[in-house]
Amino acid sequence: MFAYNLNKITMHIFNGKADLIAHLTAINTSNSTIGFVPTMGAIHKGHLSLLQQSLSENDTTVISIFVNPTQFNNPEDLLKYPRTLEEDVQKIATLNKTILVYAPTVADIYDKKISSEEFNFDGLEHQMEGKFRPGHWDGVGTVVKKLFEIVNPTNAYFGEKDFQQLQIVKKMVEKNKLSVNVIGCSIFREPSGLAMSSRNERLTAEQREEAAFIYKLLQETKEKFQEHTAQEVTKWVTDNFADKPSFDLEYFQIAEEDSLLPCETKIETKKYRAFIAVFMNKVRLIDTISLN
Repeated sequence: MFAYNLNKITMHIFNGKADLIAHLTAINTSNSTIGFVPTMGAIHKGHLSLLQQSLSENDTTVISIFVNPTQFNNPEDLLKYPRTLEEDVQKIATLNKTILVYAPTVADIYDKKISSEEFNFDGLEHQMEGKFRPGHWDGVGTVVKKLFEIVNPTNAYFGEKDFQQLQIVKKMVEKNKLSVNVIGCSIFREPSGLAMSSRNERLTAEQREEAAFIYKLLQETKEKFQEHTAQEVTKWVTDNFADKPSFDLEYFQIAEEDSLLPCETKIETKKYRAFIAVFMNKVRLIDTISLN
């Protein structure tokens, strides 16, 4: 662990779980609450909004910065994923609050065996991302479970942009009987409407503006879903991308929020959500919107 001052705020950076656990044990009482924001770095305003919510609701806030190898089924994506720890710490410091940063090595998380635990998420893992990224959800479940066991948070904060991930983490907590409250937070967007993501850094300024089309389409999807079937809306979305050579639509799905199962027939008592994954210049972008 090392600490240094930025903007008169002491930043504690932990590279080893033993030091982090010892520090948390020393500063917290039985009544203290710990807020936790797990990230893979390349910190942006969306991450900072999660931190702000944690700071307002907990005595201590921890953020992890760790590019998790077991959730990447594409080696090139893992290799190109931005790693900007120094810049990340500078951005975290702009909040002018004491925040504990856990930036472990792969060995600190996985010891000598970099592999995923196998999970049963009651079918949540077979939808959308699970169809296109084999092993992804086992990797996510593995690293989040390990991080929860290290930090032992009271509350953990996840952005709703990765809504399937949010549901997966909630299911993992439920099945493993972990005592952590998983909180979903609203999507933080760029002025254009593009959902903030670390992957946006790999787009040019022009591409980022063009990618705003994704959210615009989702907004129109919400309107159309009120009067049309899920199948009709899906065809309309697909047809829209046929005229957009800059994009490669991987999937679009309207699903029930709790089960993530595709919507076959609308039921008034159920909540529905549209999910989309698009490639732009080999950069994979995802977004989602509530349809109710």
